[in-house]
Amino acid sequence: MPRDAPRRAGLGVPYTARMVWEFVFMMVILKIPIVYLGLVVYWAVKAEPDPPEPALLPAVPEPAPHAPWQPSRRRLRPGPHGSPGRGSGRTRRTAARS
Repeated sequence: MPRDAPRRAGLGVPYTARMVWEFVFMMVILKIPIVYLGLVVYWAVKAEPDPPEPALLPAVPEPAPHAPWQPSRRRLRPGPHGSPGRGSGRTRRTAARS
């Protein structure tokens, strides 16, 4: 076979020990987490739910409700958000006569 002739794919390519170990690592070792995940999911699906546990402390009843809210009896100050502050805007003043 002359040196210039192209090689066919797969012929004459020896496998080295490094290539074999890379293949084993990729095909077997990296699948272990996937198998583990599958087993965990299978176990979670097959597991029966636990019955609810009783309360360790008895429930404390709520105190009596407060009286309903009542508005305060204090007088609201006049202002922008309270009662109107001014009666009218401008008033006409009479000119002082001398």
